[in-house]
Order: sequence, then structure tokens, then C-alpha cells
Amino acid sequence: MAKEVYADAIALLKADHREVEELFEKFEKASASAKKQTIAQKICVELKVHTTIEEEIFYPAFRGKIEDDTLDEAYVEHDGAKVLINDIMAGSPDDDFYDAKVKVLSEEIKHHVKEEEARGEGMFAQCRKTDVDLVALGEQMAARKQELLAQAKAEGLPPATPRAVNVLAA
Repeated sequence: MAKEVYADAIALLKADHREVEELFEKFEKASASAKKQTIAQKICVELKVHTTIEEEIFYPAFRGKIEDDTLDEAYVEHDGAKVLINDIMAGSPDDDFYDAKVKVLSEEIKHHVKEEEARGEGMFAQCRKTDVDLVALGEQMAARKQELLAQAKAEGLPPATPRAVNVLAA
């Protein structure tokens, strides 16, 4: 697997955003159940990797340097997505609400991306105004992303674990 090179941490995260947006579009256009499931599984893996590198590396690097509310909301938004990701990963297109879950996940991710990428006061704009070395952070995130993708391919990733939201067992 070739290691991708990004200008910095924010460029890496934006590239992930574009990748997932494309996958959601492909899901909406797909009609065959097997194709939908393959695309939905790929969306979920990409989002699990993305949320992991954000939560392990990116967000902690900016705690205390940007608005804490911005980071706290991002964790809660991730948790909402994780609940859907786990449901989608465990299900199939034949299940009730499967397409609706993927659609709502897409909407949640669009909202989250808009907040991160908003010009001026979005999370990424706030991050660019700090003294954090975004290039070094991006290299660390890219390395962790490659580890997670290799793990996903070899043995799969564990279910996504919410951090900020309490999820009751059904």
C-alpha cells in the first residue's frame, strides 16, 4: 500500500472528507444490494479510520488552543455517527431502515464536515491560527491511518466506540 503524502493534517482530513462524499454518492446511485453493502461497508471503514485519527491525534493536539466547545461538539457528532456505523456494519441492505441509516449518516457527516471546514471560524480555520505544526501532525496522522487501513484489511476494525455519548445496550 503506497503511503499518501499530504501537505498537512488538514489537507489529509479534507481528502478523507472528499473520499467519503464520493462513496455516499455512489451508494445513492447503486441499486444492487450486494453493491450497496460493499459501498456502505467501505464508507464505514473510512469513517472509523477518520474518526480514530481525529480523536487520537488531531483533536487532542488542539485542546486548549481552540474553542473547547468546538472540540466537544465534534466528539459528540462522531458518537452519533458511530452508532449508525455499527448498525450499518452489522446489517445488510435487506434490513429495515438500512438505506435510511446510510442516508442519515451521510447527512450527519455533511453537517460535521461543514462545521470543520467553515471559512473563518470553522474548526480547521481555528486550528490554522495556532502554533501546532500541522505538517508534523499530518505525518503522524498519515502513519496511523496506514496502520488502521492495514488492520481493516487484515482482520477488520473493532466496533466504533462512542466516547461522549452513553449508549444503552438494546
